[in-house]
Amino acid sequence: MFPMLVEESAVAAVLALGAGLVRGLVVAVVALTSVVARTPARRRDARATLTILLRREPRDSFPPGRARIEGSED
Repeated sequence: MFPMLVEESAVAAVLALGAGLVRGLVVAVVALTSVVARTPARRRDARATLTILLRREPRDSFPPGRARIEGSED
């Protein structure tokens, strides 16, 4: 049973690494676009997209549609 857990955690780690690399690549491309785009409108759009990608949510926020229940400790 333990070797299976090790394999599953390794797969999860590789997937997390891949997702992080893809996100970093997307942010880098959008940041580059926000600087070198030919038209001001495209630069503005790229900066707006970059702002959305880099926005941080507070740690205690809940996903949309999930209400906080008074007195609950999630």
